[in-house]
Amino acid sequence: MVNKKAFGRLKGREAMVFGIIVAMVILFSFLSPTFRTYPTLVSVLDNSYYITLMVLGVTFPLITGGVDLSIGTGLVSYALIGGYLIVHQNMPVGVGILACVGMGVLIGILNGILVAVMDLPPFLATLCTCMITRGLGPALCGGFGVSWPSALSEAGQFRYIFKFISGNGTVVPIGIVLMLALVLIMSFVLEHTRVGRYTIAIGSNKEATKLAGVNVKFYHILAYVISGLFAGLAGVAYAATYATIYPGSGAGFELDAIGGAIVGGVSASGGVGTIVGAFLGVIVICLMKVGLPFIGLQANWQQIFTGIVLIAAVLIDVIKKRK
Repeated sequence: MVNKKAFGRLKGREAMVFGIIVAMVILFSFLSPTFRTYPTLVSVLDNSYYITLMVLGVTFPLITGGVDLSIGTGLVSYALIGGYLIVHQNMPVGVGILACVGMGVLIGILNGILVAVMDLPPFLATLCTCMITRGLGPALCGGFGVSWPSALSEAGQFRYIFKFISGNGTVVPIGIVLMLALVLIMSFVLEHTRVGRYTIAIGSNKEATKLAGVNVKFYHILAYVISGLFAGLAGVAYAATYATIYPGSGAGFELDAIGGAIVGGVSASGGVGTIVGAFLGVIVICLMKVGLPFIGLQANWQQIFTGIVLIAAVLIDVIKKRK
């Protein structure tokens, strides 16, 4: 009974984005036979895990009419801090995971206080915390990369949450099951709980929500805490997916998540959006990142096409609001 409508019946924007995903898969498969291989599917999913976790969280600040720019550099910083505790302080992997999540929540609380209590513009407030997180992890690690325990070691069993290697060496991307479960859960939270309803209400009309007796500051802060929580989880997913975390590698990750949310129908001005739509938007972004190189387009062209897709998504949102 967890949100039966979430995947069972796609409507409007979600159906359109799903159609775009199907069209992209057909196009890339036609232009490049190599794209149709199993390793390509695994590569798309590997890229989607940490971006999906970021978008599950950042959708809440976006729906309030705000934004969270700290999630990209944050996830790398949290993964560096967790890895430092494991590798250099001989802490258990569980402590490193808790450090990732705990740091994400702390930064989320800071963002929420800056935006909801101190009334700073969300862009400016989270840009400042983005700069803080960009320097925090590398400062602790001395500017060097950190490698979490490998899957071959006993301490590296956490990597099997996202990717399992069978006896014959085949990689099984089981992380997608976890992602789909989280999408369903957070979709239920947004659409059927007080937290979700008040988040949407704040984005639709903050003053009217306050006059209705809602503790707007609390729920506004909570939206950023949720974003920070999932940024911390994204740090764990990033550490589980890649062998080494390098300082400075998180710049632009937040744009993939925010861009995916907007492509999936989350309004840039707040008040409108779904978790399922945001998730489908992330799949579009990940397909572009993995698929465009197969047809001979370099990284610069990937950025150009991503920007064009985002412009189209924003224009659709503006046209719908005018109507």
